[in-house]
Amino acid sequence: MTAVIQAIGLTKLYPADGTPLRAVDSVDLDVAPGETVSVMGPSGCGKSTLLHLLGGLQRPDAGHVTLLGERTDGWTQAHWARVRRRSVGFVFQAFHLVDELTAVENVEVAALLAGAGRAAARRQAMHLLERLGVADRARYLPHRMSGGQRQRVALARAMVNRPALILADEPTGSLDSTATGQVLTLLTGVRERGQALLLVSHDPRVATSADRLLTMRDGAIVDETRIGAAGTGTKLSTLVGLEDR
Repeated sequence: MTAVIQAIGLTKLYPADGTPLRAVDSVDLDVAPGETVSVMGPSGCGKSTLLHLLGGLQRPDAGHVTLLGERTDGWTQAHWARVRRRSVGFVFQAFHLVDELTAVENVEVAALLAGAGRAAARRQAMHLLERLGVADRARYLPHRMSGGQRQRVALARAMVNRPALILADEPTGSLDSTATGQVLTLLTGVRERGQALLLVSHDPRVATSADRLLTMRDGAIVDETRIGAAGTGTKLSTLVGLEDR
């Protein structure tokens, strides 16, 4: 099965005194249609930088990314922007909602930019806000919502176009147990539709919902674990404290 996204030898260097810092160090990975891959590791190990490289927000210093069967080396930022509108949903740790737009407008604008009609965009936006338990905040501006509510709006925005790939940085980081359950239920439905998910998370509940768990340390992937019925059946307790190893 052809991977939705594949990285080969992906490397990102940052200036430092003496030897440059390898924020991402020769990473190989792939995510197939309908597969969920979770990435865990200590803060500063390169997880967020990896997502930015895979989504075209930063350019690698070595290695390459193949998205939907096409190498992205020569893509301009304008081309990347067009691809992200239709095929890649991004959930940022800092939300990046538009302050002047309401919750429902923040979600539907993504659908409008991808070519959806206004009625269809509003309908799908409201459906996702309902599924995520924040429909009652649909007319609220971001500054009137809690961090957890904004996080769910950002997730709805990333999902509204049913992209082939969703890249999510801490999608449950500000959520309580009930809201986390709503998000994981929705992500299960995404997987069943054949979309690929790559999730960066400190939350063991997210890790155990994935098909595979990748562990990063010092910019490199140092371990891979298959989870669930098809894998090792890793217990939640074995993942608690993983961030500190």
